[in-house]
Amino acid sequence: MQQIIVDRIDQVAEDVVSLVLRGASGPLAPWEPGAHIDVALPNWLTRQYSLCGDTADRETYRIAIRYDPLSRGGSEYIHRFLRRGRGLEVSLPRNHFALEPAPEYLFLAGGIGITPLLPMMRAALASAVPASLVYLGRSLATMPFTEELRSSFGDRVRIVPTKQQGRPDLGTLGPGLDSGALVYCCGPASMLAAAQDAFPAGRLRAERFHPVARAFAPNTEFEAALARSGRTVRVPADESLLEALAHAGRPVQAGCREGVCGSCELTVLDGEPEHRDDIGAPAGRMYACVSRARSARLVLDL
Repeated sequence: MQQIIVDRIDQVAEDVVSLVLRGASGPLAPWEPGAHIDVALPNWLTRQYSLCGDTADRETYRIAIRYDPLSRGGSEYIHRFLRRGRGLEVSLPRNHFALEPAPEYLFLAGGIGITPLLPMMRAALASAVPASLVYLGRSLATMPFTEELRSSFGDRVRIVPTKQQGRPDLGTLGPGLDSGALVYCCGPASMLAAAQDAFPAGRLRAERFHPVARAFAPNTEFEAALARSGRTVRVPADESLLEALAHAGRPVQAGCREGVCGSCELTVLDGEPEHRDDIGAPAGRMYACVSRARSARLVLDL
């Protein structure tokens, strides 16, 4: 974890604040476009936010948070109680939404989904790769960073307040793109569904706010053998691996608990995990908050 101090809190749109987080004891860890950090809040919650500042700035991170009236306590705390000068802990940056090489990019942002795409747009143009951004929101007042986007990228950005202009047909954006162009999309589920209908799966990269509802086989009990500590933990059908480890006194850091952030990643040494995450666990890894086991036993590097 990295120690930071809340250096600035700015209202950047209706119900959206931007936080500038300064390293408390020197430079912060480097990051690349698409990365996010876990922020450990003083109300005992940990939440994930995309980095949306300048990748070359090692002194500060910038994140933006929309207030969610259905919040489980993260956005509410930040909007109502967090103050400038407060010390916090944040994780090292993690990136499950990396910018891959391509001859051209189309970025599609919906609301607060602009945060990972803003540094991607900046990186693409700095590399002289053609890129454009379509940014949708209910109204201009609710859309953060519109002035920054206009001043930085000019007519490469199309800003669409849907209450006034309606939702554009994303399918009309594809024909003019290079055949090898990649489309990056971050926004609400309805926007991601429209992007999936409009672009081939091989060219679309998406980041979701919440996991897709999917059906899995009924939960069954399994064992988790902890290789380094020599213990075996029973994981009942009505508990997650994350919960069982915590109850056994071997807690694992976790953020979203929905399989979308990657903070609870574990190394699997033996056995077959059943992956239920939304980000695609790499080989030999699993996410303890949602994933389970196809085999009767997993051996974990714990």
